[in-house]
Formats: sequence, C-alpha cells, structure tokens
Amino acid sequence: MNIATLLDQAATRTPHAPAVCEGTTVLRSYAQLADRARTIGTLLVREHGARPGDRVALALRNTPLYWEIMFGAWWAGLAVTPMNARLHPREFAGLVADCAARVCVATDDVLGPLGEQDLGGTRLTGAGALCAAADSLEGSGRPEPAARPAPAEVRPEDPAWLFYTSGTTGRPKGATLTHRNLMAATLSALADLGGAVDASLLHIAPMSHASGLFGLAFVARSRAQVFPRGGVVDAGTLDEGLRAFGPTAFFAVPTILRRLLDPALLPDELLPSVHRVLYGGAPLHAEDLGRVIARFGPQRLWQGYGQGESPGTICHLRPEDHRGFDGTALERRLQSVGTARTGVEVRVVDERGRPVPAGTVGEVAVRGDTVMAGYWNDPEATARTVRGGWLHTGDLGRLDGHGLLTLVDRAKDLIISGGSNIYPREVEEVLLCHPAVAEAAVVGTPDAEWGELPAAFVVLADGDTAGEAELDSHCLARLARFKRPRHYVFAEALPKNAYGKVLKTELRGLLRQPPPPDRATAPERRKSR
Repeated sequence: MNIATLLDQAATRTPHAPAVCEGTTVLRSYAQLADRARTIGTLLVREHGARPGDRVALALRNTPLYWEIMFGAWWAGLAVTPMNARLHPREFAGLVADCAARVCVATDDVLGPLGEQDLGGTRLTGAGALCAAADSLEGSGRPEPAARPAPAEVRPEDPAWLFYTSGTTGRPKGATLTHRNLMAATLSALADLGGAVDASLLHIAPMSHASGLFGLAFVARSRAQVFPRGGVVDAGTLDEGLRAFGPTAFFAVPTILRRLLDPALLPDELLPSVHRVLYGGAPLHAEDLGRVIARFGPQRLWQGYGQGESPGTICHLRPEDHRGFDGTALERRLQSVGTARTGVEVRVVDERGRPVPAGTVGEVAVRGDTVMAGYWNDPEATARTVRGGWLHTGDLGRLDGHGLLTLVDRAKDLIISGGSNIYPREVEEVLLCHPAVAEAAVVGTPDAEWGELPAAFVVLADGDTAGEAELDSHCLARLARFKRPRHYVFAEALPKNAYGKVLKTELRGLLRQPPPPDRATAPERRKSR
C-alpha cells in the first residue's frame, strides 16, 4: 500500500479536520491537503519528468510546504530523499548525485547556493514556485474527496524514503526505506505512543529526520501538523504553537531538549499544554535526563531509540518507565533505552552473530518490517550491515532479563587500552557530572605503549575555568584509573552534524594534527596508568 494512502484515508474520514497549520493559522484541512498532494504529484510527473520510482530530493527548511510536497511525491509513486537544510551546497549536490534524483525541491534560502552546483540531470525547482504552479493548476475549485484519484499503485517493496545516514564515521549512505517499512513504522508508533497521537504535533525538529516520520502516525489519526511561524523556534512561536491547537506533542533531539529546560524559552505556564515530549536522535546523558524529568514530569516523556536504517523503531522508554517505583529500578531503567518496539525483535550478539547471555555486552541487532531494504546502490555495505535478516547496528549494548537494552557505546568508538575495554560514554557521563563541564566527548588516541589512550574534548560552562588537574581528580574519584582521560582539549564547541550528533571522526582527526607551540592542552603521549 502506498504510504500516501494514510493521507487519502484521513481526508475521506475527517475532511474538515485541521491538517497543516502555521503559528495560529490553519492553512489546510485534510481534504485540502490531499487535493494539494495530488496536484503536486501531477506537476512532478507532467512538468518535471518524474516517473514512478524516481527520487525527489527535498532541500527544505521546516515549512508547511514540506508536508504538501512530501505527500505529493508519494502520491505520484515517487521516493522522497530528505536532506537537512543546514548542509553545505556541495553536500546537497553529493546526495542528489548519489541518489540520482530526478527533481530537487528547495526553499528559497537553499535554492540560490544549490543552483550554483553541478546537479547533472537533476531538475532544480523552488518549493514556492512548485506550490504556486499547483495553485494555478487547481484554479478556484476543489474536487470532492470522492472524486479525488487515489495514490499511485506501488509494490510494498518499492522505495519511499531514502534517508542518508549522518556520516559520523565516514561518507553518508542512503538507507532505503520502502512503503512497507514506513507503514510498519507508523503502525508501531500507533501501538507504542499511546495517547500521544491524539494530540497535535508541533515540528520544532527537522522534518528531514524523525519529526517527519513520527508525523505519519499523527496523520493516521487526523491530527494537526503545526509549524512554528516562519520556521523560527523561540519563546513567541512556542507560545503560539502550544496554545493554538490544544494538547500538543513534539519531537526533540537532546540539543533542543536542553534548551527547553530554560523557562525563558518555554515558560512554566505553557507546560500544561505539552502533552508528550518525544525525544531521541542522540544520547541524552544521565545528568540531563534527570533535569528533563524534573522539568516536564515523567508522564510527558517518551524516548525512542533507532537509527536511519530502522528509524526510531528499535526500543522505547514509555512514560511509565520514567516514573520511579524504587531508586534502583528507576536508575537501571533510565540508563537503558527501554524495551523492544512493537513488531520488532532485538537481540545482542557476538562477533559471529550468535546471541550472548543476558547482561553480556555485544552488538545490538534488530529484525522486523521496519528495517531498511538496504543501502542505495551499495550492496557491499548492505551485506555487511544486514545479515540473515538482522540489522547489525554497530551499537554495543546488553540486555537484561526484563528485556531492557542498555547501550554501552558505538562499536567504532570503543577504546582498547592495554587490552582493557574503555567505553567513552561511561567517561563522558562522569565528566558531565562536574559542574564546570557543559559538554564532553571522549575518543581514543594512538599510544605506542598502551595501544590507545582516552582523550577528552571539553566545553566548559560559561565563566568556568576548571583545568586538567581538577577534572583528573574528579575522574579518579569515580572511575578506574585506566579509564580516565590522559589529556584534555578544551574547546569552545564540539563539531556536530546537522542533527546534533558529535562528530568523533573529526575529533580524532584533530588529535592527529600537530598543536600550535603555545597550546597548553597538547597531548601527552606517555603517562603512567
């Protein structure tokens, strides 16, 4: 079934329900959104030469037009390639070329720089121009829902969403999700999000990421998709979005979630309008999670764990999992990413793919209809990642007897020092407990004697002046001696990708560069353990 059928059914069932809103204004009902999607799909085919199965790349900032164009592409049987609007024009061009997009649709701020790139045979058009052409084609009248042509026929295994992985370890790869994958993810969300999907959905995170896919479950329930006015997330637009359309849910990555802890951005009087906070996309450290629970309350929180290859659909922590029954049980749950999502199998395996006993660290593997069909035009990477029907995530973790999965680290980030495993996240958690530390990232650096030694990149809180000696003492009081960072690099910011994940590959590259002669934080290659 074409994933656009979700919209077609919602339009038939609840034609007058608000579908797309900006600020306090309803822009389109569900019937109007379905009509617009059909029209845009027609334009992509007639005017831009797209054919069923072709890719349509979206270089769009968060705008109500995103919803119209995305569903328009699906309506015509096309596959959507979402691209984060914060990418460099050359990065856009690289992704467009890799997926061989027939059409690339961009918002005005992206359109100009992207037009200077060599896009080969890809046709570039502005989102505003495409929608203006749709206005012209539709004229003043709109067909009744019964007269609306159904979405194009597709096979369940046809590509629908090509999501390029964040590239934290190298060149991004196009995780190809089919119509079956997206439908399975939507049904899993309907089963697992509970009452959250009875709220409006406020898009404060990029539509090109989980916020867009979570929105499909809200479409299935005919709920409003609300966009901050002008695409700006500030105190004023949050006030509008949370007050205008009743109880509201939103998806947030940790970077956004930490900002929302500030009452200046999200005043306390608005909290009753927050129905559910869906969060994920990157690790949320224990100190931050404690503050999030204190601010929003456990009843509002839902965490999703996934990756582009199985987006947001591996494990989850439900609101009740954020609520304490006794200290030990709560702490253990909150250190985990929860239990397997509905319709998904999760296990932890050794290097040969064999399940390991409960409590043993291994690689997280997942199986189900939410798992991608493969990487676009990369059969070798697909064969390495999907083996025997199981997606091997590259994450290290352990399952307990209750099915709780606790992530230890990325397999590629594991530091092996003198034959002992050091998990960077454990060290980062300790550093973040220090009041002077705002951000921390730990990576391995080569050492002739020990093989690798941990190095910490630290961003200090405003006004703090803590140095190596103070942080070293802090770590020694809480970690085994061999796990503590051997040297520190104090930075104003950590390099991150468009979705807020720290780019540890870049950090390792910085360590390989010779430091300036006067840098006090130059690596010390030899220290006793």
